[in-house]
Amino acid sequence: MNVNKASGHAVDLAQLPGPLFVVQKHAATTLHYDFRLQFGDVLKSWAIPKGPSLDPADKRLAVRVEDHALEYATFEGVIPEGEYGAGTVLVWDIGWWEPDSSEELQGAKAANGRASAESANQALDTGQLKFVLHGQKLKGSWTLVKMRGRGENNWLLIKHRDDAARVGSDIVEEEPRSVLTGRTLEEIAAEETR
Repeated sequence: MNVNKASGHAVDLAQLPGPLFVVQKHAATTLHYDFRLQFGDVLKSWAIPKGPSLDPADKRLAVRVEDHALEYATFEGVIPEGEYGAGTVLVWDIGWWEPDSSEELQGAKAANGRASAESANQALDTGQLKFVLHGQKLKGSWTLVKMRGRGENNWLLIKHRDDAARVGSDIVEEEPRSVLTGRTLEEIAAEETR
């Protein structure tokens, strides 16, 4: 699947060396970031009110929402009022991910040395998924941990301490624009509503 947006940025999803991940900045009822990991032919999704953080001290609430179709990964535009998720959406980051094969808890390894997709599914089912992101803004090792006693859908997204960690940084403020088009939410809304 090739996606080419107005500014000429292209993402060839078929050429990614692993499953897709995407973060969409979404100005719906409230501003949040939709964090999505490809599992097979769907995107497992979490809404992160404050957005991801590169600071390992920040534990960001990530509310599990329904799975989305892969085709939605590169959507950038305005969802009309009255429709589910109404508001402006931009692709804040995109790349690929892999289970963190350095972790014993990830289970059996695939022949190429990476943790298998099966072990990632098992980790997700048990409430703790450790993974590595290869994005334009988000890189390195992360974990999603299900919060016990806080409802079925409440998780935390936490950056591990590694070379990609940046203590004290605020990546969502530092890098507000779309990685596909370079536009802001305001620019997308203005262009789409003309």
